[in-house]
Amino acid sequence: MKIAFIASECYPLVKTGGLADVVGSLSQALATLGHEVAVIIPYYKKNIASRNIEISTFFETMCVHMGSGIEEWCSVKTAMLGRKVRVFFIESDKYFFREGLYCDSFNNDFQDNPYRFAFFSRAALQLLRDMDFRPDVIHAHDWQTAAVCAYMKTWDWGESGIDKAKSVLTIHNIGYQGIYSADCLDYCGFDWKFFTSDIFEDYGRVNFLKGGIHFADFVTTVSPKYAEETLGGSQSYGLAPYLRSKNERYLGILNGVDYSVWDPKTDENIPENFSARSFKGKAACKRELQKRFALDENENIPVIGVVSRFAHQKGLDILAKTVGRIVDSMVVQFAIMGSGEAELENFFRWIPGEKHGKIGSFIGYSDEMSHLVEAGSDFFIMPSRYEPCGLNQIYSLKYGTLPIVRNTGGLSDTVQQYCEADGSGTGFKFDYLSTDAIFDTVGWAVSTYFDRPKHIDKMRKAAMKCDFSWKNSAKEYEKIYKF
Repeated sequence: MKIAFIASECYPLVKTGGLADVVGSLSQALATLGHEVAVIIPYYKKNIASRNIEISTFFETMCVHMGSGIEEWCSVKTAMLGRKVRVFFIESDKYFFREGLYCDSFNNDFQDNPYRFAFFSRAALQLLRDMDFRPDVIHAHDWQTAAVCAYMKTWDWGESGIDKAKSVLTIHNIGYQGIYSADCLDYCGFDWKFFTSDIFEDYGRVNFLKGGIHFADFVTTVSPKYAEETLGGSQSYGLAPYLRSKNERYLGILNGVDYSVWDPKTDENIPENFSARSFKGKAACKRELQKRFALDENENIPVIGVVSRFAHQKGLDILAKTVGRIVDSMVVQFAIMGSGEAELENFFRWIPGEKHGKIGSFIGYSDEMSHLVEAGSDFFIMPSRYEPCGLNQIYSLKYGTLPIVRNTGGLSDTVQQYCEADGSGTGFKFDYLSTDAIFDTVGWAVSTYFDRPKHIDKMRKAAMKCDFSWKNSAKEYEKIYKF
C-alpha cells in the first residue's frame, strides 16, 4: 500500500512529545512490512535537528489554495528517514519560522495556530497531488492535522485519488482539541454548513479534532485502556458521543517503541551498557546519574527518575506537594528532568537546594540526559491524571527501571502490578491521584527495594523481557488500513 503520514512532528527531526516518536517509528515499521510510506511535516526552520540527515529542495514553490480565494505560497524540502521512508517538509516562514512549534517562550499558544495548521493540512494534500503520490491511506495525527480528513471529503481533488483514499485519524491526547474562534473557518475554506454541533461547532467555536473525527473513515487512539476511558466520563473531554458514533471504527492500538534507540545493550547515550544477564553497567549508569544531578553518590540508595512535561496532565503538581516529605521520611533520591508550566519549573529548580543530595533537577530537555535517567534510576514515577499511552514507562521497563504509575490509560496496559506473594509483576500501580497515594506507593517500592531485593531482581528481569516493539502494533494498523 501507499501510505501518507501527515503530522506536526516526527522524531528525530523535531519533537515535543510522544507524537513525534510514533510518527517516526510507526512509519518505518510499516515500510519494513513492505509499504511505501511518505511522511509530511512542517519545516520548523529554527527547530529542525538535521541529525546528519541531508535535506534538499523538492519544490522551489508550491501554490496552496485556501478559503475566500486566498493563495498561499510555500516551498517543499525532503530527506530520508532511515533507509525506506521519505520525509517532506512544508516550508513557510510566515507560519513556521518561530522559536516554538505551538507556543511562545511563555507557553502561550500562537494566536494564528488554526491558520497555521489549516494551511499545513491543505499544503500536505496539495503536495501529494502535485507529486502524483496516489495514497491508499492518508493517516493524520491529532488536532493539528485533523482538518486533513475534512479536506479529503469536502474539496474537489480532481483525478488525484485523494478523495478516494481512506483517512485514518489518530488521537494521541484528547485533551488537546484545537478549539479556536469560528473566524478562522472562512480561511480554512470549509462551508459554514459544516459548522454544526455534530461536526466542527463547539459552543460557538471551531473544534478541529471534533471535525476530524466526523470526517475520518477510521479513528484510533494509542492504547486499548485509553480508548475505553475516552468513550465516557471526564477522560473524553466532551467528545465521547462523537467517538461512540464511530462504533467499530474507533479502536485503541498500543504504541510501540523503537528498540534500536531504547535498548541498554546498545544505547550509545549511557556510560556503560548492560542487559538482564548482567546489571553491572546499570550500577555505572546510576553513579553517573547521581553525579550529574548532584545527589549523594551511594549505590545503595534507590533513585526515582522523572522525565516529563511539566503539565497538569502529568500530575507532577501532586508529586511536588509530597516529594519533600518522601525524601525526609525514606532513604530515596529523585532525579527530575522536564520543562513546562512556570510554577513547576520554579519549584523543581528550588527544591534541590532545600533537599541537597536527595533531589536533583534538570530544567529543560536533553536526549542524552533522558537516556541516563532511564538507565541510572531504580524506579521511574508517572503520577498522571490521564495517560493516553505513555512511552517512558515502556522505556523504563527495557532498562530494568521499575515504573511507579497511576493505573490509567496506557500505564495500566503496560505495567503489571507487583505481587508480594511471589515477586511477580513489573511495577507499582495506584488508582487515585493524591499526595497520600504517591507517598504510600513510593514507600511500597522503596520497602521492596530494601526488604525484598530478590523480588526487585525478578521484576527487573521480567520487565526487560517485555516486548513493546512496533512490529505487532504496525500489523494492527495494517488491518485498519484494509478495513
